[in-house]
Amino acid sequence: MARSNSEATTNVTDDVRWRWARRLLTLLFFGGIAWLLYARIRQIDAAQVGAALAAYDAESLLLAAVLGLVSYLLYASFDLLGRRYARHALPTSNVLTTALVSYALNLNLGALVGGIGFRYRLYSRYGLDSATITRIVGFSMLGNWIGYTPLLGLVLLTGSVALPLSIAVLEPLLQGGGLLLMLVLPLYLLLCRHRPPRHLLVRGLRIEAPPLPLAARQCVVSVFNWTTMTALLWVLLGGEVAYRDVLGALMLGAVAGVLAHVPAGLGVLEAVFLAVLDGLCPPARILAALLAYRGLYYLLPGLFALLLYLVLEARRRPRRDAALQAR
Repeated sequence: MARSNSEATTNVTDDVRWRWARRLLTLLFFGGIAWLLYARIRQIDAAQVGAALAAYDAESLLLAAVLGLVSYLLYASFDLLGRRYARHALPTSNVLTTALVSYALNLNLGALVGGIGFRYRLYSRYGLDSATITRIVGFSMLGNWIGYTPLLGLVLLTGSVALPLSIAVLEPLLQGGGLLLMLVLPLYLLLCRHRPPRHLLVRGLRIEAPPLPLAARQCVVSVFNWTTMTALLWVLLGGEVAYRDVLGALMLGAVAGVLAHVPAGLGVLEAVFLAVLDGLCPPARILAALLAYRGLYYLLPGLFALLLYLVLEARRRPRRDAALQAR
């Protein structure tokens, strides 16, 4: 008994140390990003950024908006595929509404509030139980990142992102990591062939591996979504930067945003793009493109999603009151 208590105490101590170590590493990482952003932005003339924003023509903004809409619909497709995976029968309109609202709020408020919290809230009001919603959320999260891994792997393996001299010595190691990342998707598909199905742990959610045909569609949608987001940014950069360079910046910016735990990756994406695309495009143009990107892909959809959510809640309240009076 004494030995068990000692082991339990040791485990608790190790957990506490690990939590503090993670917090310290996150703080150091965020501090580095903040310093990098400050060092870059202070050299940029605000008037040049304003001029770059004013130079956008209606055609470019319309094309960027269309690409943004396509990306949102691709992401919402995860929930449509998740309907089959979770074996529920909600109408397509309800599924799309939930997916689009939660994705827009996820981008602006973070995964815990938007991607998870609002999904649970909206799906539960449509009558789904917690276990079914958990399957949908896990499937969607997995879908979002499963297509990211081969793209990031391709970026690292091909060396399409120019590394600073100080870390260029790590290039062979990064290329090895890129190769491993490119193996994640095919290994995932092999896992999905296994019957009975294996289980996966996705950000704390334990879910059953989907059937292979469903997993294959999930992967295709994910890759198309990330490449569509890249195309959106490429359009806003005016085609001045090669598509592969924009892809590299977005891939690194996405993982940096996750590591920094900053809602919307605010400041993180900007710091990464300014660093990665340094010398390939004027900094003022890069910052203007990112401001336009945040407006078109984050802010406007986020405001629309919030209004739509409030409308849904307002419609729900009279029904709930009527049900209570009927009792």
